[in-house]
Amino acid sequence: MITMLVFVRDKVRSPLRRLKGPVGLGFAWRLSLVGAKNPSIGPRLPRLSFMFAHASASTVETTGSERAADASGRPPCDWPAVARAASSAELAEFTAATGRTAMAAELERLARERTRGADPHEAADTLAAWVHESVAYVPGATGVHTNAQESWDQGEGVCQDFSHMTVALMRAVGLPARYVSGYLFPDPQAQPGTSADGQSHAWVEYWAGGWHGLDATNRTVPGLQHVVVGHGRDYADVLPHKGIYHGAPGSSLKVSVRFTRLI
Repeated sequence: MITMLVFVRDKVRSPLRRLKGPVGLGFAWRLSLVGAKNPSIGPRLPRLSFMFAHASASTVETTGSERAADASGRPPCDWPAVARAASSAELAEFTAATGRTAMAAELERLARERTRGADPHEAADTLAAWVHESVAYVPGATGVHTNAQESWDQGEGVCQDFSHMTVALMRAVGLPARYVSGYLFPDPQAQPGTSADGQSHAWVEYWAGGWHGLDATNRTVPGLQHVVVGHGRDYADVLPHKGIYHGAPGSSLKVSVRFTRLI
């Protein structure tokens, strides 16, 4: 088990241009708040830049160990048990396709052929391996709105796409599956007190007598490095960052996540 302190900081930088007219005391106070030095308070400010910062911290624990994805070590489960659970209210939302996890009928048929005769765990491993072997990991190849079929046709994607494709194929063969949003801690062997930047990541969990994780991007079973933030039907349910900014159109957002191992 690893216990970590997670420190999240986000900053919004917003330019202000061609500000005309008198500047009130409230605006002058905002300038002082963000640390502007000797602002020129006058009828016209041609160009200013503001930085708003927010930070939060939390403690998390991870368990398990990184290992290759295979069905060993998981409690046996048969398809009738999966089918009964899949029809329950608790799991029903993880059985149907969404806009981001829809795939062509022909691809779903191929998924069923590939897993014919396999038990639920073997089927999950087979499908995750199929995605891993069929799609190349290429940063920037897709966007947050790319769906599973588009990623498959393109043959490229990132962890979000690998997870959407794996979830889609698992649901196609009858396995309830959910998208997991989180972070990767770079070094599970790090000593207490060691800090490192976290990397946003996504993987999947399928239900076969309980929830079991698979990381199709890295072809592993999630372990100490995987820090869970949330579960959902797809990416839209568990966005890493979400909010509304009201201000100048030229603003930019930067978010950093820092992990420190405590124990």
